[in-house]
Amino acid sequence: MTKEEKFALVEELTEKLANTPNFYITDASGMTVAEVNAFRRLCYQKGVEYRVVKNTLIKKALQGLGKGDFRPFEEKVLKGFSGIMFSPENPKLPAEILKEFRQKSGNKDHPKPLFKGASIDYDLFIGEDQLETLSNLKSKTDLIGEIISLLQSPIRNVLGALQSGGTLLHGILTTLEEKGKPSEA
Repeated sequence: MTKEEKFALVEELTEKLANTPNFYITDASGMTVAEVNAFRRLCYQKGVEYRVVKNTLIKKALQGLGKGDFRPFEEKVLKGFSGIMFSPENPKLPAEILKEFRQKSGNKDHPKPLFKGASIDYDLFIGEDQLETLSNLKSKTDLIGEIISLLQSPIRNVLGALQSGGTLLHGILTTLEEKGKPSEA
């Protein structure tokens, strides 16, 4: 790869990282070509872009980004074989893809690809143990739905109280009205 090609790739990667605040770094070393292709296919089907990029180029792209502190990534994550997964909308989708692919492969002792780290809105998650945390994240749509439900709850309680109170009030007025009528004897 020539210097010009590397420079162009770093620029492209920097732009991609700036426009996609959710990305994961994985290690697919030890996977066969067929396994890597199957993993790429699964990512593509789910709307996640997966690319294998040299660590030095990822470092330069992160440094050119000017957002967040990625030194922990440089020290702990960007070593060995690295692939990067971009998820523009759903921050937990790559974690779900990794877990799904691992389940399909059936190798629980040595799961592949390994999760090295992720940046979710420039918050860093480093280490295989963080994958479960990331897979339990709620999407923006889920959070909005929960907020709407919480906002509607007090209104529903007030309306329910008014409706039940109206029925009770109606019953009292009916009883008083009947007591006030002369008896037909």
